[in-house]
Amino acid sequence: MDTITEYLPFLLPIVLVELALGITAFVHVQRHRQYRFGNRLLWSIAVLILQIIGPVIYFTVGRGDR
Repeated sequence: MDTITEYLPFLLPIVLVELALGITAFVHVQRHRQYRFGNRLLWSIAVLILQIIGPVIYFTVGRGDR
């Protein structure tokens, strides 16, 4: 338990950024209908399952122009 409290100041910002990025990407996937490739189901699963990598891939590769 001491180890967790020792690393908490370093882990908390990372977890908060990951959570904010995931929520933002998921909301964007649900609101938009055009993607460069794939569909809404594919991107929803990728954003939710792949945690920090999924939203980054979505915003760099999958998001359609609008």
